[in-house]
Amino acid sequence: MSVRKTVLTNGLTIVTDELNTVETVSFGVWVKVGSRYESKSLSGVSHFLEHMAFKGTDRRSARGIAEEIESVGGQLNAYTSSELTAYHATVMREDIGLGVDILGDILQHSVFEVEELERERAVILQEIAYTQDSPEDLVFELFQELAYPDHPLGRPITGLPEVVKTLDRSEIYDYMKHNYGSRNLVVAAAGNIEHEKFCELIKSAFGALAEGQTIKPEKPTYIGGERHIRKDFEQAHLVIGYPGPSAVESLRLEVGIGSTVLGGGMSSRLFQEIREKMGLAYSVYSFMSSYQDAGLMGFYAATSPDQSENLLERMQYEIENILKGITTDELNRAKALLKSGVVMSLESTSARAEKAARDLVIYGKILPISDLIARIDNVSIDGVMEAMTNCLSSRVTLSQVGPALHNS
Repeated sequence: MSVRKTVLTNGLTIVTDELNTVETVSFGVWVKVGSRYESKSLSGVSHFLEHMAFKGTDRRSARGIAEEIESVGGQLNAYTSSELTAYHATVMREDIGLGVDILGDILQHSVFEVEELERERAVILQEIAYTQDSPEDLVFELFQELAYPDHPLGRPITGLPEVVKTLDRSEIYDYMKHNYGSRNLVVAAAGNIEHEKFCELIKSAFGALAEGQTIKPEKPTYIGGERHIRKDFEQAHLVIGYPGPSAVESLRLEVGIGSTVLGGGMSSRLFQEIREKMGLAYSVYSFMSSYQDAGLMGFYAATSPDQSENLLERMQYEIENILKGITTDELNRAKALLKSGVVMSLESTSARAEKAARDLVIYGKILPISDLIARIDNVSIDGVMEAMTNCLSSRVTLSQVGPALHNS
């Protein structure tokens, strides 16, 4: 394995992770803008743009894009997050030139034809409506809104429906022109690929791209609070959470281990107590969301309406009880889960390309896996307790969705 980086004269960063034991290459373009960079009047524009990039260019129709990549057995996709928008593909190693040409085309020469735009607007509004019928999605969306009200991180990535209904071609085009500059892009590839040849392909496809503007997003302020939405679902769904570390804070792994002790895996405290012992929930787990300058730690579960109050009380008890301490066995199990998760997540070329890109965006460098494993091994019980005490001392955020909700 060999990870190499090159920066073109226009500021475009290229990183490759060479793996000669496979026959495929995964690659993509990671753009350093997502929903948290949007003003309220442009809520959803990043996601809308991601959809429209596949809807036709000067040289290719929307159908032509799909047929051309699939004619060689390739896969082409994209996603939008709070801090990134990614366009990625996987192809056989001999078809890398075609894949790069398609990505270069859709990210620089999309035409945003009005008929396609209106059709995709309808699709996105259906996607937003789908969330309203998905209790787990809805309760997490509400959780974000409570944690960061009046901030882009508190708004849905798909956008506010009233804004999506009115976004026009010029707003989407201008957003792409201003934010998709070369200094805002990281191109990453992993698989059976030669670094120099890949750089030449990228230089040919993106070398004329202008630098564009670089935006620093507004730092969020955690607020928290409680809100219950009554919906006619079969179960009551809830999320309890607190502010957590950012992606670059020193205690991020300590919080990760504390969160895993509480809700990571079948041996975790919440799983054993809530599901195995009390039979209160089918699904119960912990999560962490780490941004470049903020973070959240939380816990999700769902139960029948008549058990919602009991579930909430048991979850709160277990969460607060961790402040009394954790055992060495719990620490070691959590470490093993984190380390195996890191290693197993990198057993595909697409995951390796994603890691390389994210490392450069977040940390400005590639973090060796061995360093991360060593950092996990060095976490102590005292470190976990300090980190969890800091998190749990803040105001709680509680979102609930469903019938017969708990009344606080």
